[in-house]
Amino acid sequence: MKELVVISGKGGTGKTSIVASFAALAKGKVLADCDVDAPDLYLILQPHILRREPFSGGKKARIEPELCTACGICEDVCRFDAVIHQTTESGGAADTFTIDPIACEGCGVCVHFCPEDAIPFEEVVNGEWFVSETRHGPMVHARLGIAEENSGKLVSVVRQQARDVAKEQQLPLVIIDGSPGIGCPVIASVTGADLVLIVTEPTLSGLHDLERVGELTSHFAIPTMVCINKHDLNGEMTRRIEAAARAKGMKVLGKLRYDVAVTRAQVNGKAVVEDGASVVADEMKALWERVSEELAGRQPANPQANMNPGGNEE
Repeated sequence: MKELVVISGKGGTGKTSIVASFAALAKGKVLADCDVDAPDLYLILQPHILRREPFSGGKKARIEPELCTACGICEDVCRFDAVIHQTTESGGAADTFTIDPIACEGCGVCVHFCPEDAIPFEEVVNGEWFVSETRHGPMVHARLGIAEENSGKLVSVVRQQARDVAKEQQLPLVIIDGSPGIGCPVIASVTGADLVLIVTEPTLSGLHDLERVGELTSHFAIPTMVCINKHDLNGEMTRRIEAAARAKGMKVLGKLRYDVAVTRAQVNGKAVVEDGASVVADEMKALWERVSEELAGRQPANPQANMNPGGNEE
């Protein structure tokens, strides 16, 4: 089993559109949407959910009012101002102390110092993950709750579940729609992968972000290739990006032109390669052929290398 991860240095470069086309073109694969902070692959693939599970990425404190003696120690030791001191309307002695679940960072210091053991430290649900079926095969995806953290841990869950589905159904490939940027969820998306495809665009920020994410994959010694999307919008920047990629040892596998056919396909809920003939669809098919050739020439990576890349809280 091999893992292909498609990432970008920034959002909006067309990463998910490319993954959707790969999903339509590839045979014998499992899809994994690891952009858990803003998942949108489902918009094109319209999955039918077969399994739904809660995700708990950490713990938070909660004060039991019947046990609390209003000593105020929890307020004194909390570094995140998460303890709310409630007083009577007349401004007299404190009635109760409560903990703001949004401000609470789950450090557990208040739990340790509470003399009355009045603060339970409980796991909280941060989101959900799903195993689904699409018109292009199985898909594992997730949704992180609003303002929730530990997306790196959720990415690790999604990847592991995708591997499990691939093993169970004897499918040789996992295609991962990774997170943009270079943070914890990206590290959790790429570590231990067989091949990374970076999608960039011909702008100065596209060049800068390509170099940053290229340094990340180089650090983890992951074979990395590049696709320049909308390359015809700025020929000079495209040439600069090609030169920068070569200097970093990254092969440019393909260039996709700007084409309204991509937007039309998205409006129709399809990948561009599913929505009739177009020049960019042909370019996408050629890109997938080159990616397939690169994957075929590589030995599978050690799956244990990415079992817990997102183990630390972001």
